[in-house]
Amino acid sequence: MRILGLSCFYHDAAVCLVEDGRIVAAATEESFSRKKHDNGFPREAVRYVLGEAGLAPTPDGVRGIDAVVFYDKPFKKFDRTIRSHVDRFPQGLGAFVRRLPNVIMKELRIGKVLADEIDYHGAVLYSEHHLSHAASAFFCSGWEEASVLTVDGVGEWTTSSWGAGRGNSLVLTNETRFPHSLGLLYSAFTIYLGFKINSAEYKVMGLAPYGQPLYVDAIRKMITVRDDGSFRLDMKYFDFDAGERMYTPAFESLMGQPARPLEHAELAQFHKDVARSLQVVVDDTMVALATHVVTTTGLPKLCLAGGVALNCVANGEILRRAPVEDLFIQPSAGDAGGAMGAALWAWNGLLKKPRLPRLPSVYLGPGYSDEEVQELLDGQSAKYLKLDREALLSRTVDLLAAGKVVGWFHGRMEWGPRALGHRSILGDPRDPEMRDTINRKIKMREGFRPFAPSVLEEQVSEWFQLDRPSPYMLLVAPVAEGKPALPAITHVDNSARIQTVSREQDPLYYDLIAKFGQATGVPVLINTSMNVRGEPMVCSPADGWRCFMRTEMDVLVMGSFLLLKEEQPRVELKSAAEEFGLD
Repeated sequence: MRILGLSCFYHDAAVCLVEDGRIVAAATEESFSRKKHDNGFPREAVRYVLGEAGLAPTPDGVRGIDAVVFYDKPFKKFDRTIRSHVDRFPQGLGAFVRRLPNVIMKELRIGKVLADEIDYHGAVLYSEHHLSHAASAFFCSGWEEASVLTVDGVGEWTTSSWGAGRGNSLVLTNETRFPHSLGLLYSAFTIYLGFKINSAEYKVMGLAPYGQPLYVDAIRKMITVRDDGSFRLDMKYFDFDAGERMYTPAFESLMGQPARPLEHAELAQFHKDVARSLQVVVDDTMVALATHVVTTTGLPKLCLAGGVALNCVANGEILRRAPVEDLFIQPSAGDAGGAMGAALWAWNGLLKKPRLPRLPSVYLGPGYSDEEVQELLDGQSAKYLKLDREALLSRTVDLLAAGKVVGWFHGRMEWGPRALGHRSILGDPRDPEMRDTINRKIKMREGFRPFAPSVLEEQVSEWFQLDRPSPYMLLVAPVAEGKPALPAITHVDNSARIQTVSREQDPLYYDLIAKFGQATGVPVLINTSMNVRGEPMVCSPADGWRCFMRTEMDVLVMGSFLLLKEEQPRVELKSAAEEFGLD
């Protein structure tokens, strides 16, 4: 039996194919369209996952799929949209009218969209938004029973939910309803601080350690959090329920300064202090929620999903401050992960089929053979060495230890927003200049943004104050004392967003880190996604080559091939710096 989970038309469009309970493939549409956060119908992602199951579309349409499961209930979402605008009429009428055609022609007609886009005419099922989030975490956790918490902007009406999973049963017993939303509070501050909404919330998290929590009291006038973690927003400060802005003039008046213009104005200490204050409020709210959930259910293991679950600082605080025995976070915790949750909800929750063990692999996207890589490189007249496994590892370690920035492209692409060693840019964490070099010359992004370390799983406690694996880079913990300094991955508050790597998880990347450790005494590498600002993470060999040639990356390792920038032919590509208008 094959079930296709589908998420689209709101945030990141994605699909996941489950075959007899096994996750065959999962991917976001942005990987193929190269449009960051592409939310349109994921036609190319569907084509990819079907191909992984040997089900490439035929002239007669898609065959071999038993059901498509959409990740939420469009009519319930439409009900919320209508009611919100009626309650606030005529405010926001223009935005509502502009959005209406897309809602009617797409979101409310998923069956017709499937027929038109991929010629699919079979069964269509509908999960609920937060149930999809919950299923994506619990049914991938490998735990027989656990508490479940989901927190995001908004689904149909729900903005957070909690309950318990036992075996094939997943029941969400409590919820917070729109417009009271921790995710939308965070988004309001994101745009207030001059970053793009639904895209750059992680920048606010990265900025926070540079500030002081001077505005916590002001923010707590906007949100009331009870001891059990339940919360309510004072809506006089917000406009997202019907208007065209996220916040009202009263918001700016309370904060004491007007909003920072989008992306361009200088970041002052005020903005850093606001970001820090917001993080404190989010941390406290998530800890209170987690504490209440595990105490109420009596199940100390906690599964977490929803966009707010990507806030790895808050996740670390949950482990340190809440009575949580262990934490499983869906690696694609945002809306894209709803596609996986929808498929697993149908397989496990509806059909009561046997459950998967813990998510067996996060590498569920496209992979490419050496033959495909070589064809691309030859077509570009690239100069390369083809090396066996040991020579490839040894040469790469030597280059990293010599201060080179290495693009590392191998295997199937990661599922979720974090590069986990298959589409990564790597560097030496001991080099105090390395973070600035990668930020400025390669990623083309703000200098305050930190980089994550990849560390051997069995040595994580030696280098960081963390006592458990963090395979999906979704936990922040302090850097351990008494070890050599790692300035390139240590944030200003002495923290790091950690990825642990086991041999079982990824043998090649594990061995690279291990060999670097043997050569340097430090079994840690800088790991950041292979892309430049404004673009999705690279997917194909062509994407990897283009990123390599458009930036000041020194080395590209792609499959069995190693390329040095200095040896490559001159290519007439606009550099990333030129494209983004940067020096």
